[in-house]
Amino acid sequence: MNARRVALDGPADVAGWRASARALLAEGVPPSAVIWTTGAESHDLFAASEALPPVAGPPPSVPRAFLGLAETALLHSDPERFGLLYRLLTRVAADRWVLQDMADPDVARSNALAKAVRRDKHKMTAFVRFREMTTEDGACFVAWFEPEHHIVEATAPFFVRRFAAMRWSILTPERSAHWNGGDLVFGDGASRADAPDGDALETVWRAYYASIFNPARLKVAAMRAEMPKKYWRNLPEASLIRPLIAQAARATADMVAAAPLPEKRASRQMPRTDAGLLPPEGVLEALRAEAAGCRACPLWGPATQTVFGEGPADARVMVVGEQPGDKEDVAGRPFVGPAGALFDRAAKEAGLERRKVYVTNAVKHFKFEPRGKFRLHKTPGPTEIAACRSWLERETMALKPRLIVAMGATAARAVMGRVVKIGESRGAVLKRDDGPDVLVTVHPSYLLRMPDEDRQRTEYARFVDDLRLAALSLRDP
Repeated sequence: MNARRVALDGPADVAGWRASARALLAEGVPPSAVIWTTGAESHDLFAASEALPPVAGPPPSVPRAFLGLAETALLHSDPERFGLLYRLLTRVAADRWVLQDMADPDVARSNALAKAVRRDKHKMTAFVRFREMTTEDGACFVAWFEPEHHIVEATAPFFVRRFAAMRWSILTPERSAHWNGGDLVFGDGASRADAPDGDALETVWRAYYASIFNPARLKVAAMRAEMPKKYWRNLPEASLIRPLIAQAARATADMVAAAPLPEKRASRQMPRTDAGLLPPEGVLEALRAEAAGCRACPLWGPATQTVFGEGPADARVMVVGEQPGDKEDVAGRPFVGPAGALFDRAAKEAGLERRKVYVTNAVKHFKFEPRGKFRLHKTPGPTEIAACRSWLERETMALKPRLIVAMGATAARAVMGRVVKIGESRGAVLKRDDGPDVLVTVHPSYLLRMPDEDRQRTEYARFVDDLRLAALSLRDP
């Protein structure tokens, strides 16, 4: 078969790649017969591209997890990314379980590209600094940034949401973004000289930064890992970083000398490990005791008690449900009601041993509506989820699990910090840079409420399949 040359509009033309890949896949074109070109390459006299026919009939079915992975990984600067993702697409279309094999070279490479892109997008949101300029139309704020990958168009909407009321531009060597208060437009790249070097507010900002700098919490290696030196020259506070680091040790000693620990309190300190921290089981016990008096939201009033998580402190898998039910509220233990019994049965079929996992809930108090002698479950709202999220985060920090299984929309929202559609995210392990991997699935109570027995059996089998993915985290070294 002759080589098929596909010309994309630019290095970040994800939509163009998707349309072309869909047509190539429908036509049965193998990855080895496709040459992908972008930008100037697309206009090479010897690189004439061939128009692809429209896809006849429904497009090939692939998991949503692949689409999310591809949309992120395709923004990487790796010149082989388009061919890599098309090759993986052809394999996933033939066997959707390919994505679950993290040792597969194509899957591992694609996830590595996506992780690098997510990290670059995080750097952009963290290290862009706007400087004020005066124009004929009034004040405008301009920033300079040098991304490693093609992320400008994908990341610019974050700044629209954050700085919707001001006019701004973000200049980069490859692409620039401009917001006039109503429209977001993109243009060609710029040079560092096109951006201002400073403004009147930077002196105030540096004074504030120096005043809040806490030498006792300084971790130089962690700081440099999170904020590489290449970004320092764009930050107003960059000139302060070296002297503040140099003074940190002396400042810490002065702080300790100025505020010694009172003798009465010293005798009440809890036992500490060689690393200077409580062991995980000690942290969990302390959290459980502290949560017993939680009054962060009104749910504590009608509930019987706080229902905290339980399980081994070295658990690799952390299972998060929605909230305690009627039986859990009375017993003071999670997952002991009908939904918990169904979870136990499914986990056993999946090879996920309950005694090896830590189980907890997104919300620690039972939310219900009295109905005669019964207490009917009510779904927790955003306020209650937010009020309890600190407990879930502290449990996660103490456990350091490899995987979190979020069962149901409430649990997924609490874990991910945003609204999650179960149907779109289910069936794949979601990789995160800032925490454990996440597996989203349904809540067992969803299965119990199904009136159709055939559908209930089907969904129960899917639930077991989801838990089998979690069981892999226990078996893998």
